Amino acid sequence: MNIDFEKSGGLVPAIVQDALTMQVLMLGYMNREALDKTIAEGKVTFFSRSKQRLWTKGEESGHFLFVDEILTDCDNDTILVKAFPQGPTCHTGSYSCFGNKLPKGFLYELENVIEQRIADKPENSYTSKLFSRGVNKVAQKVGEEAVELVIEAKDDNLVLFKNEAADLLYHFLILLKTKNLKLQDIEEVLVERHK
Repeated sequence: MNIDFEKSGGLVPAIVQDALTMQVLMLGYMNREALDKTIAEGKVTFFSRSKQRLWTKGEESGHFLFVDEILTDCDNDTILVKAFPQGPTCHTGSYSCFGNKLPKGFLYELENVIEQRIADKPENSYTSKLFSRGVNKVAQKVGEEAVELVIEAKDDNLVLFKNEAADLLYHFLILLKTKNLKLQDIEEVLVERHK
């Protein structure tokens, strides 16, 4: 990487982004030595302007940022680090220095709808009724949907395949709720395996 460290007095901004969610986690500054250490060790290291030394994020808290990819902007004077956070990034305990809210894709929105239906128990809610029947019934339904997806995978009808995949994801989210787990808990396992 041909970073122009001299353009801004030896330090360049380094934006850290969650490699999975793409949410910005924090902003720090790197000099050449911090960048070299980040690349060599695979953990994000900054130059601390207040401590006037290299500082590896997580060296005290254990909440390291493991590097997935390092990019530069078009002017070669800003670094973007895509990383896998190990716990909260912010010193306040928040997921991000820009707030604690995780970015929400539609699956997260659907998870919230499922939780709301279970809590409110609307009279005509399939979700609420299925959940009230217990983990065994929900697990059975997930199994049925998985089998249906496998059957559709062997055919050439992508519309039916996509619908069965959607059914499986939906019922999987209900099953997670029966175990008091969230989609994020499963993502964390996948992130850990990815390293």
